[in-house]
Amino acid sequence: MSLRTKVKNALDEARILVLGVQVLLGFQYRAFFEPAFDRLPRFDQDLQLVGLALLLAVLGLVLLPASRHRLVERGEDTPALHRFTLNVVGLALLPFAAVLGLDMFHAGLTRGLRMAIALGVATFAVALGFWYGIALSFGHRPPSEDEGGEMKLEDKITQVLTEARVVLPGAQALFGFQLAMTLMQGYERIPDSSKDVHLAATCAIALTVIFLMSPPAYHRIVEGGEDTERFHRFASWMVLAAMVTLPLGFAGDLWVVLRKQLGSVTAAHFGAAAALLFFYGLWFFAMLALRARLRDRQRTST
Repeated sequence: MSLRTKVKNALDEARILVLGVQVLLGFQYRAFFEPAFDRLPRFDQDLQLVGLALLLAVLGLVLLPASRHRLVERGEDTPALHRFTLNVVGLALLPFAAVLGLDMFHAGLTRGLRMAIALGVATFAVALGFWYGIALSFGHRPPSEDEGGEMKLEDKITQVLTEARVVLPGAQALFGFQLAMTLMQGYERIPDSSKDVHLAATCAIALTVIFLMSPPAYHRIVEGGEDTERFHRFASWMVLAAMVTLPLGFAGDLWVVLRKQLGSVTAAHFGAAAALLFFYGLWFFAMLALRARLRDRQRTST
C-alpha cells in the first residue's frame, strides 16, 4: 500500500471519529438550555459540563493532523505525518469513550441510579475493549517507514479536500445548535450580553462553513474543474482559515454555557480563554514550533 493511501485512510478514519463527535456535540451544548436540565441534581449538571469539555478535547486532537499536514508538511505525505495521525486519533478515542459513558449514564438515570451506573461503566468498558483491547487479541503492527517521494498535484488536492471534509462536521454540529438555540425557552432567560456572545460565535461558525465550502466553488467556477497548484494553495488556505474561526465559535458558546451553569462571568472568561489557548496552541503554535525545529534540524544535517 502506498504512503498516499495510508495517509488518506488515516484521515478518513479521523473523519469517522469527527462524525461520531458531531452527533454528541450539538446535544451536549443544547442540554444546558433544555427545560429538564434545571431539574437535574447539581452533580449531574456538572457532569454534562465535563462531557462538553471532553468532546472539545476530542475535536482538538482529531483535527490536529490536518493542521500538521498544512503547516509542517506543506501538503506533502510523509511517514512522520502518517504515524502522527494514527497516534493522535488513537489518543482521541479515550476521552470519546469517557463521553459515551457519561451520556449513557445520564440516559440510564431515567431508570434509576443503579441502571445509570451500570450503563455508563459498561459503555466505557466496551468502548475501551473494542478500541484498545483488540490490540491485545490481534497484536499490534507498527506503521512502516515507506518514503513517499514527490507527490503528484492531484494527490495533494485529494488530501486537502479530505481534510476539509474532516473539519466540516465539527462546524456543522455547532452551527445547527446555534441556530436552534435562539428558538429555545432557555435562551430567552439568558442576559443580553450572553446573547451577543452567542451571536458572535454563530457568525464565526458561519464563516467556518463558508471557508470550507469555498474550495469546491473555486474549483468549478475559477479552474473549470481542473487541478492546479493555484487551487491547491487556495484550498490549503481555506482549511487553515476555517481552523482559525472554528475555535471562536466553540469558545463563544462555551462562554455562554459556563456563565449560565456557574453564574460567573469570570469563570466564563477563564473557560473560553482556556479553550482558545487549547485549540490555537495545538493547531498553530505547536505546529509552527515543530516546523521551525524540523527546519533547523535539516539545516544542521546539511
